[in-house]
Amino acid sequence: MISPINSISGKNITFRSTQGEENNVEFDKDTLLENNFSTRSRIALDKFTKAFTIYPAKGLKGSKNSNFYEFLTMGTVPYFIGSAMLMSIFNSVNSSFLPNNWKSAAKLGNKMALGVLFYAVFKELSKSLVTYPVKWKTGIDTEIPYAKVNYLLQEDPEDYNSVTSIEYHKVGESVDFPRWDQLYGDTSKGEALNWRYDKIAKKNGLGENLNDSDQEVKPLYKEVLVKSKLAKSISSFLWAATGVALAFQKPWENYFNVATLKFWKVKDFAHSLKVFGESFVDSAVDLYKGEGSKLVKHSGKMLIGAAALSTVLGVLNTFHITKKPSKVTGEDVIDNKKESVVG
Repeated sequence: MISPINSISGKNITFRSTQGEENNVEFDKDTLLENNFSTRSRIALDKFTKAFTIYPAKGLKGSKNSNFYEFLTMGTVPYFIGSAMLMSIFNSVNSSFLPNNWKSAAKLGNKMALGVLFYAVFKELSKSLVTYPVKWKTGIDTEIPYAKVNYLLQEDPEDYNSVTSIEYHKVGESVDFPRWDQLYGDTSKGEALNWRYDKIAKKNGLGENLNDSDQEVKPLYKEVLVKSKLAKSISSFLWAATGVALAFQKPWENYFNVATLKFWKVKDFAHSLKVFGESFVDSAVDLYKGEGSKLVKHSGKMLIGAAALSTVLGVLNTFHITKKPSKVTGEDVIDNKKESVVG
């Protein structure tokens, strides 16, 4: 969060971001995190909050500790504001139309708002269709996060101790330079140093009790990262387009007629959720069946089929690992029964 104005001197107004407040968090070094819903939600909330508060304040102040991570995180701001504007572009002027035109505009505006929402939801959730099968088959979690501790430069004379900030990254964020160190076990806790690499090696048929399982696993780990990123990049946008097409189906009008966010009115809210589910199913059926001429009628099938096919092909391509170490040994190359010359 942003502290109140720190000082006023003439016309100079200084804002001070409370970046030092992160010193009390549970991370005192780069730490691998569990990839579960709780962790992902906490990371998303942390980044979203700071994108609107701490990071802009540091930028406006001209902080020498502002970095590229904060710049990328602040990309959430225009995305969120733009989405909100797009969702309200029709609904905000409905009252200016005649009664009959108002109904038509409201239908289109509501569908557009739902389309923006479905675009984001489908795009994000569809990545799991690649992540989880790949993890199940190869043992490699391509989305595993870790907390990175940054020690900041002193900007205020009052900062006597080392000031830190926390960034959230993924082990495989960089295909060229994955954070291999985060995958090693903590020997101080009794963990085997290579236990994660051992599990991946065993899962991919490289054997057990390897002397250097980490060196055997790293090439195929990078290959899985590259292929899975490609699969997600292609399939997620096709699923996002499917979400938008789904939002523009006629059955959603039944939901808009009863939609309410007043959860304290339990009966009305429960009925709204029920109609939402029914409208979702009916809209999916209508999108698949289609209507109109042949090309238009089958466009929904083609879009759904393209999204599903891109996911399946992307996953199968990721499963096909070509960089497994050769199992050829010295005994397979040199025949001890024949004469040989040692130079």
